[in-house]
Amino acid sequence: MELPRIVAVGSGVILELPEICSSLHLKGRALIITGPHTQDVMGKAISRLLEDGGYQPRTLICSASKLEEVGRAEHLARETEAGFLIGAGGGRSIDIAKLASLGLDVPFLSVPTAASHDGICSSQASLTVNGETTSIKAQSPLAIVADSKIIAQAPARLLSAGCGDIISNYTAILDWQLAHRLRNEEYSEYASALSSMTARMIVELAADIRPGLEESARIVIKALISSGVAMSIAGSSRPASGSEHKFAHAMNRIAPGRALHGELCGLGTIMMMYLHGGDWKMIKRALALVGAPTTAAEVGLDAENVISALVDAHEIRPERYTILDTGLNRMAAAKAAEVTGII
Repeated sequence: MELPRIVAVGSGVILELPEICSSLHLKGRALIITGPHTQDVMGKAISRLLEDGGYQPRTLICSASKLEEVGRAEHLARETEAGFLIGAGGGRSIDIAKLASLGLDVPFLSVPTAASHDGICSSQASLTVNGETTSIKAQSPLAIVADSKIIAQAPARLLSAGCGDIISNYTAILDWQLAHRLRNEEYSEYASALSSMTARMIVELAADIRPGLEESARIVIKALISSGVAMSIAGSSRPASGSEHKFAHAMNRIAPGRALHGELCGLGTIMMMYLHGGDWKMIKRALALVGAPTTAAEVGLDAENVISALVDAHEIRPERYTILDTGLNRMAAAKAAEVTGII
């Protein structure tokens, strides 16, 4: 079980980064992996802080979630003899850092600039391989430094997408329990309880979560970290990824780039909760309160997109058993989407 040794969340905590590196006894040069936009938001500030701390930082700007970028990061880290990596930005930068650090056998630190997904803490990375989004086993960050002042300034859509990713834990757990009963899959009560508690917290606080507020950013980032910890305890993404994630990935195959990952997971959770016979209206209300989409049209998807994704979703990660695994026919898929108001 890999868990972060330090989790710093709060206003201005980015200024503590050199001290955190020192307390972790990190040695050598730091390689900062960031994106074109987040280089201005966070990358340059981190570089200055680490320069003052004596870590002689280098920066790599990555613009795509591809294995080739992981290779670039590993090459530059070896070339500069980097002792540790920092993923600064959104999911792309952090995922590349966590995979490159695993290949290099060096630690990495997660410094998110948005509360948009639970990958900021998890040991899973999501990259595009052969044109498809693929989940790859990586390593958890040695530390997480989440500055709520910076995260609160991120676009509102990213915050609501993060809420969607957390709320999706509801159906991920139901699928995991189903796999445990029907396939005797290994199941962790502790990881399940932590994941469920995290999702329930966001649903209960949904009315108080607003973009631009530091307190909202703190609530969501802490929930995302808890979700990542649940995955680390389980040793897989099972506590936070089930049929709703299969739907999200199937949708990205059919209509790539239309919606954010957390937005698609939120839409999927509404329909999967309906299929599980649960309170899908509660899920829909909570997503609406945090500003996440609750219909396909809100993210530019039509009825045919949704139905096709529901029918095809069981083909995604076939080794992971979920309620979709017997496969929905088109009539059942259309009914699920229509009854829940997705289409």
